[in-house]
Amino acid sequence: MKQPMIIPGQTIGILGGGQLGRMMALSARAMGYRIAVLDPGHDNPLSQVADIAIQTAYDDPEGAERLADVSDVITYEFENVDLAVARQLEAKDLLPQGSGLLAVTQDRVNEKKALSKAGVKIASYEVIQTQEQLEKALQIIGYPSVLKTARGGYDGKGQLVIRRAEDMDQARALVDGTTVFVLEQWVPFQKELSIMIARSTQGEIKTFPVVENIHIHNILHQTIAPARISERVKSKAEQMALEISESLNLVGMLGVEMFMTADEEVYVNELAPRPHNSGHYTIEACETSQFEQHIRAICGWPLGSTEQLKPATMLNLLGQHMEAALTAIPQMANSHFHLYGKDEAKQNRKMGHITLLADTLDEALQRAEQLKIWNQENVEVTK
Repeated sequence: MKQPMIIPGQTIGILGGGQLGRMMALSARAMGYRIAVLDPGHDNPLSQVADIAIQTAYDDPEGAERLADVSDVITYEFENVDLAVARQLEAKDLLPQGSGLLAVTQDRVNEKKALSKAGVKIASYEVIQTQEQLEKALQIIGYPSVLKTARGGYDGKGQLVIRRAEDMDQARALVDGTTVFVLEQWVPFQKELSIMIARSTQGEIKTFPVVENIHIHNILHQTIAPARISERVKSKAEQMALEISESLNLVGMLGVEMFMTADEEVYVNELAPRPHNSGHYTIEACETSQFEQHIRAICGWPLGSTEQLKPATMLNLLGQHMEAALTAIPQMANSHFHLYGKDEAKQNRKMGHITLLADTLDEALQRAEQLKIWNQENVEVTK
């Protein structure tokens, strides 16, 4: 049964108070909604722009009940939401995204199984828990491979690349007999890609352009939109995203991260059941941003156009970039500057982002380089 439309003036509750929630809320407020947030912090990025802030633990059922009492619909801005709380809200018909997708994306084993069921290509993998299983899995997967914790971990946390036999001592030290890991075959990718796809409570589906991502130290550094790929790869990525969204009965935004090899094979790497860092460029570069699209999807509105209006590049501002970024403000006439309201600029902490639009991708990339904010990373931002 299709859910009724949530109309402006009603309240959207958001689990989690980070920057994704903040940008969701800013889009929702522009559409006329009120915002409630549940988060343990008292001055998080979302609470700064919310109407109601419930300060409590994510797994607090009483706090979830308070959020339910003041909300007409509820969403989440990160995937590590407590499943019991998600099911509690789902039972009240307040969480159109449901708890099922969370259960899948919170656990890499579940995610791998779901992706296989959807029929998309993924890297070969083995599930392990003991050192003996690690040794056997490595004989099957071979070098190089990637050891990942099944639960938790983001921006490269909880991961170890095993390139050669010498790396096994470090791998054995991680495998403690209780933690579940996934050992994946290394994909020799030429490009890292992602695509954002939305599906509404009414069943309408739309994809955003496929984008190209560059990571430094496993943290997204730069998104290039659209990706510099062939039409064949573009179509393959879009079809994969559609197959996943249908298989998982998606509601809301879903980020699908992918690898492209030199022979243009495309492998799905990970899923993010929410707006995604690599979709920030859509705020200025697309007719509808990923955040507005998410609000439209969960509230039962028609989905907006995902047409990209101009080529763009988005670069993350981490804690170590803040001084250079603030110094560069006089050179930002052609830049869109976003800060998230975080209280302390820590090393590798995502503090904001900058998006640059131009008539061509080359021009946008050149403008990013001219800002000289990221030079200390010792990378070519246009590579």
